[in-house]
Amino acid sequence: MSLDAAATKPHEKLARALADEMEAVNQMIRLRMASEHAPRIPEVTAHLVEAGGKRLRPMLTLAAAKLCGYEGPFHIHLAATVELIHTATLLHDDVVDESEQRRGRPTANLLWDNTSSVLVGDYLFSRSFQLMVETGSLRVLNILANASATIAEGEVLQLTAARNLATTEETYLKVVRGKTAALFSAATQVGGVISGADETHNNALYRFGDALGIAFQTVDDLLDLGGTEATGKNIGDDFRERKLTLPFIKGIAKADETERAFWVRTIEKGKQENGDLEQALEILKRHGALEETRVEALKWADTAKAQLDILPHHEIRDMLADITDYVVARIN
Repeated sequence: MSLDAAATKPHEKLARALADEMEAVNQMIRLRMASEHAPRIPEVTAHLVEAGGKRLRPMLTLAAAKLCGYEGPFHIHLAATVELIHTATLLHDDVVDESEQRRGRPTANLLWDNTSSVLVGDYLFSRSFQLMVETGSLRVLNILANASATIAEGEVLQLTAARNLATTEETYLKVVRGKTAALFSAATQVGGVISGADETHNNALYRFGDALGIAFQTVDDLLDLGGTEATGKNIGDDFRERKLTLPFIKGIAKADETERAFWVRTIEKGKQENGDLEQALEILKRHGALEETRVEALKWADTAKAQLDILPHHEIRDMLADITDYVVARIN
């Protein structure tokens, strides 16, 4: 999801507050994505890493560590770990989704090939585990290893749920918790754990990341149906790819016989025609599915901010609250 559209950009304020640490993270990423024997690895990785993006996930790790008073070196390792895991999943996702563009640029699988994308993604996963081990914390290793497994599980669940009109909101939440929220919650939790924070704060950081990740993905799914070019979304991609995101699940649950036949044709069977996207949007609006999804995203944002109230008073905490509001700002 792009976070470019608003006039004020809280993520940029946080980036300035963490500028020195983020530069150290970037240096570590460049160092760890190098390969003496396989130059294609840094070529493919650099194409994706240097395409931009807000580096929100590693910033969450650094922010959590700073919020908890950490003064050691390993928050840099963990932030780099989180970004390497995220980059690996993007490489794999673009192969699975047969994507041709990411962040306005051709995808790695288009410029090179699927095999290169998958293998370089595997390499980055391996590098991320090397970084985890260097912290010397078994608990950190456990949190991030579990998150990596959960991400893969969420992607597989999405495959099995795709195009199945019986997919429920409960299944959608499991998918989102897997493919998006798992890395958010791990990113924030390990920042507290490496700092030696008490369990009340570690648990609040975990729940904050989880709720923020769910809000983030729900907004992303909503913007796919109502965003603009400025939001970085290509309207209707989820419909064309027959992904059952929350607005569709809500709309299908309320469908009459004629509408259900439309969903069977377009989503289940994939027989889409000109004008179908516009008809889909009209059905979703008629049943209030878009508005209900908007309310869900705002609810998760409120849940995230409630967890921040448990954490120590700190300017970073206020910045995280502003970022949470910003994630959902464009759907208000």
